[in-house]
Amino acid sequence: MTINILPKLDNLPSSLPIEGAVRIELEEGIPVFRATSTVQDKIEELLFKQQNSALTTAEEKELDSYEEIDDYLSFVNRTIRNLFLTQSQQEL
Repeated sequence: MTINILPKLDNLPSSLPIEGAVRIELEEGIPVFRATSTVQDKIEELLFKQQNSALTTAEEKELDSYEEIDDYLSFVNRTIRNLFLTQSQQEL
């Protein structure tokens, strides 16, 4: 039985909207990638504005970029956690 360790990605974002957008924390010894509080605040600001008025084209693009980053971070976090769990089970 062959286990594919790393999944294939079709593409990556060309850049992050701002430097320092991602932080790494340890949870139960597993690295977890998250948006910084600055980025989370900006996302909340854009979502609030979107609910109350129209976003500019630039703001829509920025919000889309954050959504794309969130998708990638979720994917990376799931992959790392699954690899950790697989490794832990094999050690039993």
